[in-house]
Amino acid sequence: MAVHQPAMILVRPQLGENIGKAARAMLNFGLSDMRIVAPRDGWPNPAAVPAASGADVVLDNAQVFDTVEDAIADCTLVFASTVRDRNMPKPVATPKEAAAQMRVKLDAGEKPAILFGPERSGLTSDDVALADTILTVPVNPEFGSLNLAQAVILCAYEFDQTRDETPAYQAAFPEGQASKQEFMGLLEHLESALEAKGFFRSAGRRDSQRRMLHNLMHSAGFSSQEVQTMRGIIKSLARSE
Repeated sequence: MAVHQPAMILVRPQLGENIGKAARAMLNFGLSDMRIVAPRDGWPNPAAVPAASGADVVLDNAQVFDTVEDAIADCTLVFASTVRDRNMPKPVATPKEAAAQMRVKLDAGEKPAILFGPERSGLTSDDVALADTILTVPVNPEFGSLNLAQAVILCAYEFDQTRDETPAYQAAFPEGQASKQEFMGLLEHLESALEAKGFFRSAGRRDSQRRMLHNLMHSAGFSSQEVQTMRGIIKSLARSE
């Protein structure tokens, strides 16, 4: 059994293809603890393999259970992926919040899980009653239809974000970005060459033209090598014919 990750429990799935697609979605984000409750067409299902697109490890290690109760027996926190049932007195969480809560449980050595219902009907009220929290994706209220694999990948992605260290924003500057000293040298070189060619004809516009040049050159994010290349270009263009 996979440890340090939530169990993704497919309750009474109908099509092998959808099980395979869910496995693919899980492995995209490093999850492999798939549990299947009473699959309609039995298990293993050969139709699942092509749809998994290589996520065979998830299918090969999938556990099959007769009931939801059996599938969640070792779990301490269970989410039911479904639309909010106002007649069910349970808290409601987004996938992002559910992921954060599952991470806390895993760090404490416990096992969380998410229930996903069958393709046509979703989870029953009895299924949801076994969960601690309802997990609802904040989709378009005018069209909230998600298929099984979509629901799985949204939850898997949000869980992955709780451990992923990829920066949320990465500047497009190349490695070895030029120092300010190198950059200012380039600007001085460029201004000197432009001055010699009569670019700054109007004294009243000189300052605004210089600022525009500075902003233009700053936006390029030159590397040290690129600064040297630019200075070579300026030098070549400035040579007397």
